Amino acid sequence: MQIIDQNETSKRLPMPGLIEALRSMFREGCEVPLRHAHTIDNGDPGSSGTLLLMPAWQPGRKLGLKTVSIYPGNRDRGLPGLHSTYLLLDAQTGVPLAMLDGDTITSRRTAAASALAAQYLSRPDASTLLLVGTGRVAAVIPQAYSAVRPIRRVLIWNVRQESARRLAAQLKLDGYDAEPTANLETAVAQADIVSCATLSTAPLIRGKWLRPGTHLDLIGSFKPTMRESDNDCYVGTSVFVDTDEALLKAGDLLEPVKAGVLRKESIRAQLVQLCRGQHAGRQRAEEITVFKAVGNALEDLAAACLATESGSR
Repeated sequence: MQIIDQNETSKRLPMPGLIEALRSMFREGCEVPLRHAHTIDNGDPGSSGTLLLMPAWQPGRKLGLKTVSIYPGNRDRGLPGLHSTYLLLDAQTGVPLAMLDGDTITSRRTAAASALAAQYLSRPDASTLLLVGTGRVAAVIPQAYSAVRPIRRVLIWNVRQESARRLAAQLKLDGYDAEPTANLETAVAQADIVSCATLSTAPLIRGKWLRPGTHLDLIGSFKPTMRESDNDCYVGTSVFVDTDEALLKAGDLLEPVKAGVLRKESIRAQLVQLCRGQHAGRQRAEEITVFKAVGNALEDLAAACLATESGSR
């Protein structure tokens, strides 16, 4: 069995290749049961967390299982809020093939999936990206979006401004015109694409801030109690999701549905339908598009297969 560490996993998942691997997997399809979610109650909200188990397989080919532990209180300890591992097996025999760094799989496939959706949903000339959040996923979003759009300027907002400054400095070294911003409203008004990757439990983005033509990418919330957008973000906008699971779990969708400003039937399409050409995506330059993702084990399997195949060449 291969043991593929963090650095090697990252090297084997270049964004252009990963985005295409995701597109191919969405077109081919695979078996993806609903994820298991378990609350780990340690008696203190600051030290409690969530365990996710995410399996996926293509019959006769590969089988994968990702474990994800999410502990929002870790940020107060100076630790990442998310850790994961990934096990890849032969789907015909159950023989373990590889153990990969799940954190790298998660961050890179999450950013790649958002960029894949943005290929269909953002304006082709989108060049200014606003990052909301500075975690592991946020750090690779510019790289992912640059593979599909001419991103030149990156604005960064985070509740902790020092984190925004650090990420901006790193992105400058990578060749981006990057700068931290303390005023989220002003930054949203300047952005062509707004990408949120936080663990927020209260809305950060206001619908009234979004200018015509903006693409809003919501990555962070995966539970009913988590939100990155307010209800106005769903008034007069075109809403897309990664899978139907988003409508079952994400507070960003559940709350506007409850308030009557969004109907489940009004969701334009899922990512699989975009990839298969069953929906064209953005229709007009001035259209405001919203993409809500909660993650899909299909994406993890595609990334793990790419990483192991890359190493065998």
